[in-house]
Amino acid sequence: MAASKEGKAAGNIHIGIGGWSFAPWRDNFYPAGLAQARELEYASRHLTAIEINSTYHGTQKRTSFANWRDATPDGFVFSVKASRFATNRRVLAESGDSISRFIDSGIAELRDKLGPVVWQFAPTKQFDPDDFEAFLNLLPDTVEGVSLRHVLEVRHPSFMCEDYLRLARKFRAATVFTDSPKYPSFADLTADFVYARLMNAQEKLATGYAPDDLDSWSKRATAWAGGKAPDDLPRVEDKPGTALRPKEVFLFFINGAKERAPAAAGGLLERLGWAPSEAAPVKVAVSRQAVTKVATKAPATKAAAKTATATEAGARKTAAKTVAEKKVAEKKTPAKKAPATASKATAKKTPARKAAARNAA
Repeated sequence: MAASKEGKAAGNIHIGIGGWSFAPWRDNFYPAGLAQARELEYASRHLTAIEINSTYHGTQKRTSFANWRDATPDGFVFSVKASRFATNRRVLAESGDSISRFIDSGIAELRDKLGPVVWQFAPTKQFDPDDFEAFLNLLPDTVEGVSLRHVLEVRHPSFMCEDYLRLARKFRAATVFTDSPKYPSFADLTADFVYARLMNAQEKLATGYAPDDLDSWSKRATAWAGGKAPDDLPRVEDKPGTALRPKEVFLFFINGAKERAPAAAGGLLERLGWAPSEAAPVKVAVSRQAVTKVATKAPATKAAAKTATATEAGARKTAAKTVAEKKVAEKKTPAKKAPATASKATAKKTPARKAAARNAA
């Protein structure tokens, strides 16, 4: 939920981006030195929502959802993009198994941070009333005690009709509004919340959108949240088809110049009176000077150790040589005859000399 600079709620408006792991955001949106493992922690404290897109391409682990929940602050919201295997098919009514696998994959681990589930359809998928209603009948209202809200991103012009709007309202499913020129854009309200995916960011603009455009989106989001319908967006119907009550708003900067998405979201949040409440700790990078000092000390230490080892080895060799020379001298000198007792004493000392030679070597 967006909050004011004083920390009070400014309304049910959630502003964010798609995903959080994107190389061009490093040393740009993310501070230099921030570990990649902490990017979600940082993003969730500088935005109020994130749309998880990896779930569209493949099943995520249940533990991942739990970890994402725990890494983000209270009030933060994740919307989740549903599996493409449920929506990219010829007969939508046959997608029951794919829907169940996705819903039961662990999204309930997000708990109160779970926002809407986005069902995105291919641009070639045309509106078939019977098949589409059969699909909507397959979408559950809850999972593991967590309430579910569904959003339909329809991308074929055939959906811009009153029959589709009636069907979406029957199942209380929101319809994505997009500003992309590639897909149909219609802002007709079909649920008790609003979902917008903005895809027209420009690389040449520091915030992706011009200041005037961000001003306009601030007014539109505020209007939806306050129970009004913006009068400057295209609609199928001339008048709103649902009662104009305050609605929860989810608005994401998704595509276009994606590298500008965080700046666009931050610019919009600032216009709504929200500012980051806390900063995630940043890992301090080790300076080159410190690395150089460590590298300089290491060779010196190795050299000292090498010198000491060589000195000890030389000493051992010298001692061994001295003992060997003594042995040779003893062999060359004829031994004098001595009493038997003296011979025995000499014999006892010989092993002692041998032991000393061994120890010296």
